[in-house]
Amino acid sequence: MTKSIYAQLFDKLDLGIRVIDQDRKPLIYNEKMRAIESMTFSDFTDRPFMDVFQFQNEKESRLIQALKYARVVENKKQTYFNAKGEVITTINHVYPLMDNDEVVAAVEIAKDVSQMEQILRDKRTNEEGTRFQFSDLLGESPNFVEIVEQARRSSRTSSPVLIIGETGTGKELFAQSIHNESEREGKAFVTQNCAALPESLVEGILFGTAKGAFTGAIDRPGLFEQADGGTLLLDEVNALPLHLQPKLLRVLQEKKVTRVGEAKERPFDVRLLATLNEDPLEAIEAERLRKDLYYRLSVVSLFIPPLRERKGDATTLARFFLRKYNNRFHLNVQQFSDEVLRVLQSYHWPGNVRELEHIIEGAMNVLSEETVFDIQHLPTHIGERQSHSHPAHKGLSKHLHQEESLPERLALIEHNLIIQAMKANKDNVSQAAKSLGISRQNLQYKLDKYSK
Repeated sequence: MTKSIYAQLFDKLDLGIRVIDQDRKPLIYNEKMRAIESMTFSDFTDRPFMDVFQFQNEKESRLIQALKYARVVENKKQTYFNAKGEVITTINHVYPLMDNDEVVAAVEIAKDVSQMEQILRDKRTNEEGTRFQFSDLLGESPNFVEIVEQARRSSRTSSPVLIIGETGTGKELFAQSIHNESEREGKAFVTQNCAALPESLVEGILFGTAKGAFTGAIDRPGLFEQADGGTLLLDEVNALPLHLQPKLLRVLQEKKVTRVGEAKERPFDVRLLATLNEDPLEAIEAERLRKDLYYRLSVVSLFIPPLRERKGDATTLARFFLRKYNNRFHLNVQQFSDEVLRVLQSYHWPGNVRELEHIIEGAMNVLSEETVFDIQHLPTHIGERQSHSHPAHKGLSKHLHQEESLPERLALIEHNLIIQAMKANKDNVSQAAKSLGISRQNLQYKLDKYSK
């Protein structure tokens, strides 16, 4: 009877509770925890604990760490996907349970804050602010999760980070997340798109100007002074004029900047982040990026995978954008049809996450009373393109599709040739690179870019 009373009590709590014993078998798995994870008691009673939650090693499981080392964890936020693919955020406490100074079990207590996190995330997104955090980087594909974890680890230091990825993959969101997780959070976050700078003004904007340096010049701090104490993001750094890149390198090495028109050196404390939207080796070969500057910027390199290589993430992101534009446009579209979900997963997304968001936003502009986002609400070219598949043995000789650009077709051809070279050389990267006439490093980058 006592056991039944405790079970009822646990099920009445608005906290998720899970207790496992030394054999990692569940002792308590209350109703709230089952609701959070969209699982039942039997879902993890017949399977190993590590398999159920897909941990790569025991260090990732706080419960296991509590069992083995009596480790206590309090007030730690965790964001993950439950069994339904929903984004869940909880505040967790984990404690070992003792008997005669020995650990006999471990308990996890979880407070579901998903709704509050969603409100904050939507607010940040709607205001187009600079408060993106790692919890805003949605995706569960292994290659994306790995990059997010690398970025999270890099936030602990002040080393330069080079964020590499195609247009629309979310490079600036990664940069903001790194800043907001670092000890520089709350300090300046200055961003500049180098491609948008007039060449005649680049040096003054970067390093500042002194009054009288040229006609109309005034005393004005440059980007490094503006970002002092915080973070400076140089977007599309390969767009900087080549003759200015050695000066940027010198500023980074000496941590001092000299305004245009004066001799005074001004020290600064800035963490530099930079982005590239192309293969860095190609940028170096084409003389858009100096090799010495690349080495200085790429102390940490993050290669953001394109959406076409993040299997399944398109639907997760689409659901997020659906909620976002439901709120913004005061609509009540509750779900996507099965056909739309199929198309979202099979489309190759040349414009990446940005293209996906624009498509959802565009469709939501013409919806009114509908509750289901159906196939006819998608742009015509996306449905049509599904009949133009891109397997390795096709696509080289067909005419360009009306909506397909030359760079997209060239990327497809390059991908096909790499696949063929790797097969012909039995996955030997060095031999495949030699047969393609490129360096091994260049091919390795492309393999990461076109990961299978």
